[in-house]
Amino acid sequence: MMHNVTKWATALLIMVLSISTIGKGWAQQSPLDWAATASDKYLVYPDQSYGFFSGTSLKLDVWQAQTKDPVPTVVYIHGGGWFFGDRTGALPNLMPWFTRGWNVVNVEYRMSGTALAPAAVEDARCALRWVYRNANQFHLDTSRIIVTGHSAGGHLALMAGMLSDADGLDNNCPSDTASGDVPIKVAAIVDWYGPTDVADLIAGPDRKTYAVAWLGSLPDRSDVAKRVSPLTYVRAGLPPIIMIHGDSDPVVPYSQSQRLHAELDKVKVPNELYTVPHGGHGQFGADADVEAYRHVWEFLERYVPSIPKRAN
Repeated sequence: MMHNVTKWATALLIMVLSISTIGKGWAQQSPLDWAATASDKYLVYPDQSYGFFSGTSLKLDVWQAQTKDPVPTVVYIHGGGWFFGDRTGALPNLMPWFTRGWNVVNVEYRMSGTALAPAAVEDARCALRWVYRNANQFHLDTSRIIVTGHSAGGHLALMAGMLSDADGLDNNCPSDTASGDVPIKVAAIVDWYGPTDVADLIAGPDRKTYAVAWLGSLPDRSDVAKRVSPLTYVRAGLPPIIMIHGDSDPVVPYSQSQRLHAELDKVKVPNELYTVPHGGHGQFGADADVEAYRHVWEFLERYVPSIPKRAN
């Protein structure tokens, strides 16, 4: 119990300190005033279990905005090549969403050392289903859910938002219309340099060891790689998608986002590829990060209903 209290007190401290470094254009209050009233702005519901798979209870955290007006909900999925990382280390990546005053759901999933593909994809879908099923309890607006993540988390955000019940990756948490389940339909996807073609990463010139490890020695690894690739699920009617990718990324080839962008254009899905010039795998630098988020805000304000405009 004390461990949890200490962990979340530390998380809140990091949140406050991080927000104090954000420029005035991001928050409607000054950073110091925002920090002074942070405890009035959010209630935190940590360690909510959304499933039990591979002998593991999978958790997510709900940061509930304390506001009278409905606000969007951001579902964030951390990165780490599907083999490392955890949701508590993702807190700095949640800061921009906190400054917008939106609900945030921070998700963990099974790493490749626990379960090979497609487990992480199944987990992302189950987490999203949990959000839908618990929307009333936490006052979440299911018409304005934005799913996002960095690197492997960007890939899982794409998969979570692009899949349908009919694609066969929801069997760990199947929908039940008799119990009130409705089809999952997110309002937008924000993908930060996530892989879009896993098959391309397990063989050939773009082979990456993190992708090889995620597929392991599965006998049907090529088929599974296709099943867990966002490019497989491009079709008309998908939610708007914005991709942010550095054109010098040595970890996830920039061409992966270029290809998804081109395929989405063919079926007329609203989308944008924002390219970070000379950008690597994240760590773009302060100015480039601010510019990337400017594109994210403009994209969401254009396509997600009733998104509050940024303060000047």
